[in-house]
Amino acid sequence: MIYKLRQQKLLRWIALFLVGTFLQFLFYIPTPVLSQNSNSCSNITAPLTPEEQTYARGAWQYFVKNYQPATGFTNSTGGYPSGTLWDMGNYLMALNAARWLNLTDQADFDARLNKFLTTLSSLKLFEDALPNKVYNAANAQMVDYGNNPLERGIGWSALDVGRILAAFDVIRTCHPQYNDWLKGIVAKWQVARSLKDGQLFGATVLPDNKTLLVQEGRLGYEEYGARGYGLWGFPAPKAISLEPFKLVEINGVQIPVDTRDFKSTNANNYVVSESYILEGIEFGLQGELADFAARVLDVQKRRYDTTGQLTAVTEDNIDQAPYFLYNTVYANGANWATITDANQPYPQFRSISTKAAFGWRYLFPDNAYAQKVFDAVKDLRSPDDSGYYAGIYEESKQPNKALTGNTNGLILEILYYKAKGNHPLIASGAASVSTGKPSENISPATPSNQPNSTVKTPAKTPSNQPNSTVTTPPATPADTPKPTEVAVAPIPPVDSPQPSSQIKMERPLTLIERRYAEAAWRYFQANYHSKNGLIDDRSDFKGATLWGLGDYLAALHAARSLDIITPKEFDQRTRHLLAALTKLPLFAGELPGRGYDTRSLQSVDYGGNPAPEGNGWSALDLGRMLAALYNLKTCHSEYTAAVDKIVLDWSYLRVVREGILSSATVIKEQNGRSLIRVNPETRLGYEEYAARAFQLWGFNVNGSAVGGEYQTASVEGVKVPIQRQRIDTNSKVNQYTVSNPFLLYALEFGLDPKMRSLFEPIFQAQAERYRRTGNLTASATTLIDRKPYTVHSTITGKGESWVALGDDGQPVPKGRLVSTAVAFAYHALLPENKYSQELLQGTTDLYNPLAGFYEGFYEATGKTAVGFTSSTNSMILQSLLYKVMNQQPLIRPTNDMKSPWWQEVSKGNSGRGLPNTATQRTKLISDSSSSYWVSASDRH
Repeated sequence: MIYKLRQQKLLRWIALFLVGTFLQFLFYIPTPVLSQNSNSCSNITAPLTPEEQTYARGAWQYFVKNYQPATGFTNSTGGYPSGTLWDMGNYLMALNAARWLNLTDQADFDARLNKFLTTLSSLKLFEDALPNKVYNAANAQMVDYGNNPLERGIGWSALDVGRILAAFDVIRTCHPQYNDWLKGIVAKWQVARSLKDGQLFGATVLPDNKTLLVQEGRLGYEEYGARGYGLWGFPAPKAISLEPFKLVEINGVQIPVDTRDFKSTNANNYVVSESYILEGIEFGLQGELADFAARVLDVQKRRYDTTGQLTAVTEDNIDQAPYFLYNTVYANGANWATITDANQPYPQFRSISTKAAFGWRYLFPDNAYAQKVFDAVKDLRSPDDSGYYAGIYEESKQPNKALTGNTNGLILEILYYKAKGNHPLIASGAASVSTGKPSENISPATPSNQPNSTVKTPAKTPSNQPNSTVTTPPATPADTPKPTEVAVAPIPPVDSPQPSSQIKMERPLTLIERRYAEAAWRYFQANYHSKNGLIDDRSDFKGATLWGLGDYLAALHAARSLDIITPKEFDQRTRHLLAALTKLPLFAGELPGRGYDTRSLQSVDYGGNPAPEGNGWSALDLGRMLAALYNLKTCHSEYTAAVDKIVLDWSYLRVVREGILSSATVIKEQNGRSLIRVNPETRLGYEEYAARAFQLWGFNVNGSAVGGEYQTASVEGVKVPIQRQRIDTNSKVNQYTVSNPFLLYALEFGLDPKMRSLFEPIFQAQAERYRRTGNLTASATTLIDRKPYTVHSTITGKGESWVALGDDGQPVPKGRLVSTAVAFAYHALLPENKYSQELLQGTTDLYNPLAGFYEGFYEATGKTAVGFTSSTNSMILQSLLYKVMNQQPLIRPTNDMKSPWWQEVSKGNSGRGLPNTATQRTKLISDSSSSYWVSASDRH
């Protein structure tokens, strides 16, 4: 009997197979796909907690209860058999997430997806070109938004096409056995009809039954939709560009807004949460979009701070007329507008969105506000286990009981993103990313707001400019493998922390100052490599220099002194960084090189490309690190042995020569041979700063230390220094004067008389320009996220006053910036000066609480200059520390001659170029105790 039953089942299966094959031949229906081996999509690195499993099961129940077995589709809203291509994309994302989260098994997954794709393959298309905007989910007929059948349909939505194309990519990646089927579907669609002039175009039917193509998409959704197109080989460069947009200030935050509003285009330019959340969990937030997303979250937090109303706004269905609303941060000139698609206001129905709260919580897991708003909705499930409600009405505090595939699908997608260790669902290299105009759709370069550091593409270096580089972004092949992140164990625990005799806080931070300090420290949280302890010099490039790591160490010290981080975090990060410094390859076995990949710890050239032999060293970068290491062991003596061991590993024979500092570069000959060239450092301000750091360790660098005669130029009637008059070298690298190095010198070492004579005219010229023109001026070297990437907003440069220069020395029209770090530092040093007060007032809101302080704002437009760097955020932390220390210099020499360093020095020259005797050290301490350590406030 059993044998007969098995035989009957086999015969039925064969019959079904033959019928299926015949139908496939007749109607081009693909053969059902069976499961194959899974891939990396199944790698769950951060399994859901029991509570999160409950969230996931609750969301999946929506799709279980709203499944249409005849079509394989699901209802867009609970019990309503209608759905758009966007809703179908939601379902595919939810189905994929449910499979890898083990909410459904492979057999059920295959059955559902086979049925779905079979129906999708046979859909009637609008004008035989693209899917209609909406279909009846129960029978797959073309309908209007009221679910009324329409033979012709109502047009197509390009944004919806982009959404499902992104979902198709996830399915073909995670379930490659469906790849051919999906390719066949896309090939059947006339996708190119929805593209025109690099933009996305939807189709709509006019009253006279004619078809009109209409440009679709505004800032946020337009870029997201274009990425979906790009995944399948349909580029839309204008759509993926952020332009045209402007910044609108709301609750103290500059919010990006599309300039195409309802009045001018009959389309809403709403700013909502969901587009940025989708961008983050699917593609990973990159470049300016990462900044925009953080702003959109921050402004909602600030609304809560101001009103007490929890805020998480995005578009949502509601459970009463008009049934669908856009809850916005901004739309068509109005802040916090709640509108219909026709721009009709319904502020009484503004709600806290469940999907938005979930998205922000998992996209920014360390954000306290995101956690707070998430806690308000995390259990907002229907009592009959039909899924998550859409949200909570702000006014009535009652649930918005709309049940949708959008809300529940996004929740599942978000939880899958979390389970994958917050790894985007679509490979970052799979879709192009634009952070500017279409012509600027290139990757940003690395920072160089240090004097001569970080990763840049080298130009042919003139022989009289040993460290000249340009910041042309490197062209990286798409298939270049991502470097493996090397793990470094922290050095062993040191002695118990000792109270510092150097840090004397005269007062605590004010509430506002603490907010600034926490924002600045956030950079070092967001750009920390937890496996090896390093920090990126800038947020958009995985590279570091010794200067940047010195910035980080200085920031660490400031954050601990200001009680922004705990002693435990300070110790762990410090020991980790010190260990990493011992692992960095030394150039020629002598000194740390110019740049390192913060993942592999290997030397890189100025294009970020591997440079196994290194590319020289920078005396300036070394000085920055020596200053930070000296301060560490002075203020936290328990690290002295570890610090001295690192510094004793280095050889100083060629970096200190005849009392001056020199740097090394590598020149490639035409025959491929590499030549090392060592030349004196001459960068105004930076040379003096680095020399002071070397002096702390006992080196004789009188030729580079502040002193001697300086050539000046008249700027605003003030004699501003432009270069040192010297006979030891003809090298002239930087032909500009900026504030950065002089401010760093003043904050850390104080203003000795000679440095004061340089510092004061530099500040005075900027104050005079403000008095004359009304333009805030804080001249500095800053970094931005677009060409030319590095901008020197000079006081004087190449013989001209107030010119902005790129790293190649070429003028940057309208490129001048007001530097945030410079504003903070001037105010710390000169708190009673009216101009420094104006500077601070103009820059204090230029921060993103999730990413740190921006580089500044443009003088010409007032727009924020997007870019996050260790140097800016480090100087801000140091400036705040300087304030609460009653304006005492941050680094103070000590008389301790018993450390391993000085013991080694006392033994005589080891052949590593150590200081010859300790007498220089004794003289330094004597000099320092008299005039060197007078604070700026005592002189003004």
